[in-house]
Amino acid sequence: MVSRAGLYTFIYGTRIDDADPPPLLKLRASNSFIIATIVIAVFTDIFLYSVVVPVLPFALTVRAHVHEQDVQKWTSIFLSLYGAALAVGSIIAGIFADKTTSRRTPLLAGLAALGGSTAILCAGKSLALLLVGRFLQGISASVVWTVGLALLSDTVENDKIGQAMGYTAAAFSVGSLAGPLLGGVVYARGGYYAVFAMGFVLIGLDIILRLLMVEKSVAAQWTISPLIVSQNTHAVEPKIEAPSTPGRSHGDIQPIQALLEPNAVGLTIEPEVKSQSTRSLSRLPPILRLLLMPRLLVSLFGCFVAAVSLAAFDSDLPLFVKNTFFWNSQGAGLIFVCLVIPSLLSPLIGFLSDKFGSRALTTTGFLGSVPFWVCLRFVARNTLPQKVLLCFLLVCLGLCVAMAMTPLMAEIDHILVLEEKRRPGSFGKRTAAAQGYGLFNTAYALGSLIGPLWAGYVVQSSGWSTMGWSLGLLCGVAGITTFWWTGGRIMLKALRLD
Repeated sequence: MVSRAGLYTFIYGTRIDDADPPPLLKLRASNSFIIATIVIAVFTDIFLYSVVVPVLPFALTVRAHVHEQDVQKWTSIFLSLYGAALAVGSIIAGIFADKTTSRRTPLLAGLAALGGSTAILCAGKSLALLLVGRFLQGISASVVWTVGLALLSDTVENDKIGQAMGYTAAAFSVGSLAGPLLGGVVYARGGYYAVFAMGFVLIGLDIILRLLMVEKSVAAQWTISPLIVSQNTHAVEPKIEAPSTPGRSHGDIQPIQALLEPNAVGLTIEPEVKSQSTRSLSRLPPILRLLLMPRLLVSLFGCFVAAVSLAAFDSDLPLFVKNTFFWNSQGAGLIFVCLVIPSLLSPLIGFLSDKFGSRALTTTGFLGSVPFWVCLRFVARNTLPQKVLLCFLLVCLGLCVAMAMTPLMAEIDHILVLEEKRRPGSFGKRTAAAQGYGLFNTAYALGSLIGPLWAGYVVQSSGWSTMGWSLGLLCGVAGITTFWWTGGRIMLKALRLD
């Protein structure tokens, strides 16, 4: 029978004195369970974001009484508001999460915001209420992405982080696919409330998984746990004050010294000569120090461009197929299949990134997308060949975005590990994983904010073809910067000191 202290641990994911080990501790603290929890959290979040994408152009006029000529404007505003909330919340969530003793607590707080936002969007019949619900949805996403990716960084070995991020990216892709697809079909068949019923079922599953998950640092408090082993299989004495970057080696829990070995990321680092400027930098808050790293800034820019690319379609694609091909909400949802299906290859892309590095993949993804963006101009009439051409171009663009985005997610972790190797302990006990991914999410949020506005207003003022080549130009710039900096500046690749 579980004691009261053990029940507290089961519910809150932290230990109090004399607490029994939580039930099924080994399973709940395993890499697979933690990755699955984050994957489901990401899927739920992006599903609830995207499920209303094909519904908005049709529901705004019915529920919020928006005039038909204003639908494009308010569709872009709704999608951009989500990005604004994500940008505001991500940095705050990152700073807060790096100061807490548990990643699990902010994840549960984000889930509460997600439930509240879904209820508001479901019940709201005024434009103001729908805007509030969308903003809360963005706040929830900021917590899920920032804390969830930081938890993966804490848990998964550095040489496997790309594949783990690939599963997260695949969950994002599946959610992005299932949301518009089911949203359009269910709205056409069952109406507005049926769309949100699916969301509440997913939130229920998410609640269960987040309550069951136990972090590695919490599991390490029970010395009898058989999963607490080091790389060489010798037992490690668990301490609550140990850094929360366990699991970077082949064991689940290990001291920070093992993380700092050069072979942890396959690099050879020259001894550092400390200077006055280095000591000055160490006094800066971690988030400001991260912003002074060119390699990180390039990763953030790449994430921004990828987000702009995806969000541009969220704003324009449903209306384009409605006006050009005369499709209904079901067709507007189904067209996203072409864009998202290639992203299911993200785990494979992450594996290749772990094995061969991220430079070639990200550069190919961005530069390879340019001709496909430009060729969107050839889709202009309601003919079968042009419908086929649109589907082909969307598949190619989806693959290019996946090739760029997945390695960049792992790149954040590599940058943080390298900085910790150069200045051990300079970020504190928890390092700055949550703040690093908070910046990453902020960059993505800014892309989600600007993408719909960019696409919406460019299409409205200059047409579909101008939208295509302008985004192609942006991706070309991103391809040049990632070629130069991703994986370390190309002239310093031998040392990897930047």
